[in-house]
Order: sequence, then structure tokens, then C-alpha cells
Amino acid sequence: MFQSAAATWAQEEEQHGIALGRWADLADSTFDFDAAFTHFKDLYRIPVDATHSVLGSRSGELCARCVVESGTSSFNSAIRDAVDEPVLQAICRRIASDEYRHYQLFARHLARYQTLEPLTVWQRLKVVVSRFKETSDDELASAYHAGNPREDSYNCKRASNAYAKLAMALYTRDHVRTAGRMMAKAVGLAPEAWLTRVFTRVLWWGIALKGRKLRASIVTH
Repeated sequence: MFQSAAATWAQEEEQHGIALGRWADLADSTFDFDAAFTHFKDLYRIPVDATHSVLGSRSGELCARCVVESGTSSFNSAIRDAVDEPVLQAICRRIASDEYRHYQLFARHLARYQTLEPLTVWQRLKVVVSRFKETSDDELASAYHAGNPREDSYNCKRASNAYAKLAMALYTRDHVRTAGRMMAKAVGLAPEAWLTRVFTRVLWWGIALKGRKLRASIVTH
């Protein structure tokens, strides 16, 4: 049951990249999506030969997927609300809707696997925090570097900071609140629970603070 749903999810995720890549090719004649994607694959490789979950269980993996879908849905919503170009707005609106539906898919299966491989609220919160911190890892940094070629060689920290500086400027408090509530629900918290409110506020403060620090570092250097 889950494998069939995951196969459909994978196809839709590929379609998202194709749609955005096609838009970028048309919007900027100097951009070559196929070349950028090839460069990205040279920089970053997913460990497809892994035989064990790095999170220890299927429940942990599904919780982590909920975090990712929360982030992608909110990010595409933030792009949609920040730009004026109607085609890009339409693409991001559809992707954000898809990603929210994907979140619901993983949340449903997380609830099912919780009966087989239960994780406590604190264990799931640990997964959420761990997965959120991975936004600074090589995957996003490599994608940013591949899509924005430079004369110097790839540097994870530099590319990650450059990406975060641009991305975090798009978010509003509402985008972060929505994403925070989605993540909190994956943890097992009610949307209006006091811990959910604390979590979303901390998430917003963290994004706002990091954004200010990154913008300041660019100005001073």
C-alpha cells in the first residue's frame, strides 16, 4: 500500500522539478536546467544502496518526510506570494498544494506505523529538529551552487549561506506558522497546543535571526 503511494509521490516530485526547470529555461536564456541538474548530480549523490534507516524506524522516516513536505509546501507558498510573474505564481501554487497533499500522505502512514513502531512525542520532536537542521547540508548547498555557477569551486558553507540568505527573505510569519503547525502535528501535538505555539515562535525567531545575521555578513564582507 505505501510503496504504491510512494511511487506516485516520486513521479509528482520529478514533475515539480521539470516544471520549474522549464520555467527557468524560458525566463532566463542564459540558464540551462539540464546542465545545472547534471552538475548537481556530480556534486551530490543520494546513498541509494543504504539497507537500514538512518532514523531507526519506518515511523522515524515518515516523520522526517512530514518535515520535508512541510518545508517544501511553505517554501513554494512563500515564492508564490513574493513574486509578480503569473506563470511562476501558478506553478508554485500547484506545487505547494501537491506538497501539502504529500504531507498528508506521509502523516497518514506515520499514524499507521505508529501502531507498529511507536515513537514518543519527544522522539518524534528529535527527528523533526534533526531533519530541519539538515537544510544546511550538502544537498541544498549543492543544488544552489549548480544552479548559480561561480568561477570558484564548490564550498558547502558558502553555498548554504547564500541560499539561506535568499530563501529566508521570502518567508513571512504566516508561512512559518503554517509550516510549524504541520511539523508539530507530525510530532503528535495539537495545532493550538501551547507547545505548538512555542515551537512555531521559536522557528520564526530562528529564521528571522539567521536571516539578519546572513544579510549582515554579506554587507560587512
